[in-house]
Amino acid sequence: MRGVDIGKKEKKKEKRAEEAEEKGPESESAETSSSTRPALPPTFSLSEIKNKQRRQLMFMKLKQEKRKQKLELRKKRRKEREALGDKAPPKEVPKTIENQRVYDETTVDPEDEEVAYDEGTDEFSAYFNKLINPKVLITTSDRPRGRTVRFCEQLATVIPNAHVYYRRGLALKRVIPQCISRDFTYLMVINEDRKVPNGMILCHLPDGPTAHFKVSSVRLRKEMKRRGKDPTEHYPEVILNNFTTRLGHSIGRLFAALFPHDPQFQGRQVATFHNQRDFIFFRFHRYIFRNEKKVGIQELGPRFTLKLRSLQKGTFDSKFGEYEWVHKRHEMDSNRRKFHL
Repeated sequence: MRGVDIGKKEKKKEKRAEEAEEKGPESESAETSSSTRPALPPTFSLSEIKNKQRRQLMFMKLKQEKRKQKLELRKKRRKEREALGDKAPPKEVPKTIENQRVYDETTVDPEDEEVAYDEGTDEFSAYFNKLINPKVLITTSDRPRGRTVRFCEQLATVIPNAHVYYRRGLALKRVIPQCISRDFTYLMVINEDRKVPNGMILCHLPDGPTAHFKVSSVRLRKEMKRRGKDPTEHYPEVILNNFTTRLGHSIGRLFAALFPHDPQFQGRQVATFHNQRDFIFFRFHRYIFRNEKKVGIQELGPRFTLKLRSLQKGTFDSKFGEYEWVHKRHEMDSNRRKFHL
């Protein structure tokens, strides 16, 4: 029986060899290419792997491979640019949401006569003509918790001529006339939810406007790593970035009027309001001259992020106030490349 089995096996081998000769080298290359192909199907995704650890491992390997490919491409392009020298083509500008932004018809031209006239007659004209000095009252919602109180106290050290008072159950309609009678130019109200600051009402006195912001990502000074010493009483410089539309222009002027006119440069302190994709990032820094060429910055804190919810004409009036602009999320956020500030 064994002899018969061996004879059958030899015949099968001979048949396979004959078939391979008939097909030629193409079949061999196809077999080798199929063996080198990954075992995963073409429509496979990592989410189909049920084992979490294996899925994470595969994802990390995939990321590493992509990173290697990017580095190789970058090195290759750099070598090509060095070889071409002056004849090298200009560098490609990467596509971002900012430079692909949908054009807004209300974008402000600084040399526009209409804009200049509006600036000369709006509610902030007295401040920009140096007729008044800012004086700010900072208060909170009823029964504030420790984190909100500390946030208000630190804001008072950032904004000169700022005073912190507690509400004690008073309505804002009663607070505003008292502020006007005591020559305050701003009322700032910090609201909280679950012991965390989550809203800000900024009311310019005596004629408005009033802006309502959502507050997020609040970091107090003690929570910041590598922060500088506490700020001094010097008037800071103010930087306003990317407020390009008519609405953004008025919000920028609202922030600018919080601070005194002439900054004291010996304090080397800078307050920055940076608008990016309608999120306003606030940072407070001190710059340090290391030598004639190098300058370093230290963040002093606090830091937070604002998102405009509404802009109201006049002082705060929740029932009968006239709104210039209201953020309607489902209508206005349908296009990611459309910004309003």
